[in-house]
Amino acid sequence: MKNNFLKNILGGEVVGDGGYYFGDKTSPKDADVVIVSAPWSVTSDFGRGATYTPDAVIDASAESGLYDANSGISAEGRVATVEIDYNIQESSEHLGREAERIAHHAVGTIGAVGEYAARKIAHINEGFADMHTNIYKQVKYWAEQGKKVAIMGGDHSVTFGAVKALAESHQGVGLLFIDAHADFSCEDEVCNYSHRSIARNIVEEIPTVERLVEVGVRDISRAESEELSANDRVELFLAERLAAKRFEGKSWGDLCREIVSKLPQKVYISLDIDALKIEFCNNTNAPVPGGMTFDEVTYLINSVVESGREIVGFDIVEVVSKIDDKMDAIVAARLLAKMCVASIRGCNEK
Repeated sequence: MKNNFLKNILGGEVVGDGGYYFGDKTSPKDADVVIVSAPWSVTSDFGRGATYTPDAVIDASAESGLYDANSGISAEGRVATVEIDYNIQESSEHLGREAERIAHHAVGTIGAVGEYAARKIAHINEGFADMHTNIYKQVKYWAEQGKKVAIMGGDHSVTFGAVKALAESHQGVGLLFIDAHADFSCEDEVCNYSHRSIARNIVEEIPTVERLVEVGVRDISRAESEELSANDRVELFLAERLAAKRFEGKSWGDLCREIVSKLPQKVYISLDIDALKIEFCNNTNAPVPGGMTFDEVTYLINSVVESGREIVGFDIVEVVSKIDDKMDAIVAARLLAKMCVASIRGCNEK
């Protein structure tokens, strides 16, 4: 295993755990949860820092344990790291530069942006398809071995291949989509699989996903709101409405139980770190005022397990770490540990 985060950013020597999340060298074949890294970030709004997130979180997780005092469950020896495919990262960097060069042209239809830009856009979309296939194959393989599969992104577009694989392996899976953004935009004439359209892509292209439950959304367009409201496979819990209910006296526990009740028995959790308050993720690509606390998010995740539902897989995306500000990676590592324990806890409580 190798760890390239510091080497890529600073050109210096790598220190730490040798490329294993939580320093745990458990073999994937012996683990309950396997973590697949997806170092991809092509269309992010304010830079491509999420491309290097898996390495940054590996570094941060060396300081984070896998014992959960709240549940009394330890994931030590039960979580494994799948070796990072750095071809994904190299492709992301190349295509990200292409996306930046044509961004100021991509304002209308393909016919309006010119032949050169159209070719580049087609190339970028081919790259997305290759990335999705890569993640799909990795997740499908481990799911068929009976493993829970975690994805460490990368931007939110990496969720597509994972959900597709797990929706095939687990009939009637539902998606708990925790995000500040609706991610239901329509970019079908520019980048078909941008992180800004991941929820739409899943609903439209993966019919085996029984239900999409969006939670914590506080940045949404009128078109997105109307489409989500009209779709009977989608439940939308806007952040402002959740806050209003709390201000009027409803507990977060009651709200979480209401949210979870909309999900089927088997659940995939997709957590965009910008669902949290900005102080927990101030380097993320598209921050939005408001949001949840760390404890509120972990309570919601645990509510899935306490309801008797099974977490079949999960991801954490849109994390951006910087050399002089590692808080985002530290938060992501702690969330990753909590989610690993929650999925294992579900196994234990069957």
